[in-house]
Amino acid sequence: MDSRIMNLLGDRLLELGPAPDASSPYRHFKLTRDADGIAWLLFDREGASANTLSADLIEELESVLAALESPRPAGLVIRSAKKSGFIAGADVNEFRGATDPWPVEVAIGRAHAVIDRLEALKIPTVAVIHGFCLGGGLEVALACQSRIAIEGARFGFPEVMLGLHPGLGGTVRFTRLVNPMQAMTMMLTGKTIDARKARSLGLVDAVAQERHVRNAVRDAVFGRLKRARPGPLNAILNLGPVRGLLARRMRAEAEKAAPHEHYPAPYALIDLWEKHGDDKIAMLRAEKTSFANLMVTPTAQNLIRVFFLREQMKKLAGSGNRIKHVHVIGAGAMGGDIAAWCANQGLHVTLADMKPEPIAGAIKRASELFGKIMRKRIDIRDALDRLVPDMEGEGVRNADLIIEAVPEKLELKQKVYAGLEPRMKPGAILATNTSSIPLQDLRTTLAKPERLVGLHFFNPVSRLQLVEVVSHDGNNPEVLQQALAFVGAIDRLPLPVRSSPGFLVNRALTPYMLEAMVMLDDKIDKLVIDAAAEKFGMPMGPIELADQVGLDICLDVGDMLRSKFGDALPPTPAWLREKVARGELGRKTGKGFYLWKDGKADKTPASPSTAQPTDEMIDRLVLPMSNVCVACLREGIVDNADTVDGAMIFGTGYAPFRGGPLNYARTRGPENVVSTLRALAAKFGDRFTPDAGWENFK
Repeated sequence: MDSRIMNLLGDRLLELGPAPDASSPYRHFKLTRDADGIAWLLFDREGASANTLSADLIEELESVLAALESPRPAGLVIRSAKKSGFIAGADVNEFRGATDPWPVEVAIGRAHAVIDRLEALKIPTVAVIHGFCLGGGLEVALACQSRIAIEGARFGFPEVMLGLHPGLGGTVRFTRLVNPMQAMTMMLTGKTIDARKARSLGLVDAVAQERHVRNAVRDAVFGRLKRARPGPLNAILNLGPVRGLLARRMRAEAEKAAPHEHYPAPYALIDLWEKHGDDKIAMLRAEKTSFANLMVTPTAQNLIRVFFLREQMKKLAGSGNRIKHVHVIGAGAMGGDIAAWCANQGLHVTLADMKPEPIAGAIKRASELFGKIMRKRIDIRDALDRLVPDMEGEGVRNADLIIEAVPEKLELKQKVYAGLEPRMKPGAILATNTSSIPLQDLRTTLAKPERLVGLHFFNPVSRLQLVEVVSHDGNNPEVLQQALAFVGAIDRLPLPVRSSPGFLVNRALTPYMLEAMVMLDDKIDKLVIDAAAEKFGMPMGPIELADQVGLDICLDVGDMLRSKFGDALPPTPAWLREKVARGELGRKTGKGFYLWKDGKADKTPASPSTAQPTDEMIDRLVLPMSNVCVACLREGIVDNADTVDGAMIFGTGYAPFRGGPLNYARTRGPENVVSTLRALAAKFGDRFTPDAGWENFK
């Protein structure tokens, strides 16, 4: 075996076939033939750690296929030479900035012709898949006659996350090979499946361990491998009348998660299948046009922007994480879930609290989380073994990182620090999960304030990817670098922010939520207020969000920020304090603004109403968020407008198809935003006054 290939693939890939020819004429491929006359084609995109389908790679693939047509090998095996996986999909860089669908359709048409040529080869073709096989990569695999998956492979079509649907024939080949209901569900949701599930669906013909690949390939090429075949049910479900019935159901389900007004891709995919599901040629032709039309929509271009925002924020983490043992103080909802997530990511975690009940509750929630995200019982067991209850707090002595997650009271946090700082080992980092208290206030009693940093997670920890990494002017730079690396190591996105009341996200989110309280004072129904935010594209309205966060926490954060920013924030209604005093705190107590049952808010109207959200309501809720983000840029709380948008999307769920609050302002026009804010200020008060930062905003 050629040592260069071994270095590329690591010990896991032992049976790639014959060694590649060093004089290969191809930049992105290695093509060889073995003793059985089988051609082995290795995808190996030059200068990249993962294979993606770019225009030049597709063009070179066409040359490779032409070379294989004469003389013909006994068969063709397609593999990846990348350790990370098969093919990660299309090169998303080539999607950015598209405004005219015609050139997009021409380019996708050229790529279609190459994939069609692969499918038409008059020899057995086999895709051998390890790691990820996503989007365009799965479409390449579907054009092969057989597919062999290595244990651990993952399959999916994530295009819907970019405001698109598959565009290299996948809509056709997938719905014809696999039960179309299951195929459409995968494409409509972007969810991935593992190798075993792919085998049960008929997507792959065999699942093999690496050492058996050569034999499996020979069986596939020489006709001994039993191939998955579409069952009779597939043909029935692809009949016209049945497609019409199923398509209506799909649209109704899609509307619940992705309204047609904001997310056109799911509906374009459903239309494609409903109209052309029984005509392969017509559906291939229509797929190209549909894909090109989606590419130039604002939704797709903004979601593509969000994709790159995520990549940009990943890079902020850097590398070199040295944190192996995390000690969490406070086993409440946030502390317990932070501890569980760290254990899930392979770290040793000790969890301390004053009482055993919160720790028991945190372990129970962790077990439930691991059961949802892990497939093997042994993995669940190992994760729970890494999460250690620690009533005495002995984990402090050996921890590389201590995360304090006690309630938002300055004196309480400082009391905790006084007890643990003398026991911390040299070089250990002290982090606070405070959501709003400036670190300049928290550090005043510390002997070594330079090792205090903020690590502000968002609820729910397992779903929201953002962590604000909060610095103060006395920080050791090495502490900040290690904090950023730690966030990246636990598969989260770090946002460096300078310490200031509310940091970025809570400072921007608080006026959104408090304005909703003022609107309640204005006798606007809570369902209409939430509907206004949802109409804009928010995942939930501010009233429901307040219940989710906890009205006591909302009140504390609001009071703290009003003490710093005064009339720049909406007033806190007296009745909100009364609700908190009565213990009506939202979801966690079963009652807040809504009644909660089984984790869901009861949104049944108290009485029939015809009231509808207005544009003014939407502006009152969302424009203050853009205003605060501009202020944070001007004040230097954050350095980069793009990461501000990323933070609001990944930390709050801000309508992704809008591209973030600053991108929304840019799209709408800063002059329009400023004039609207001035009109709102004249009508409702100074809290809507445009920030001075708009003068230099681009």
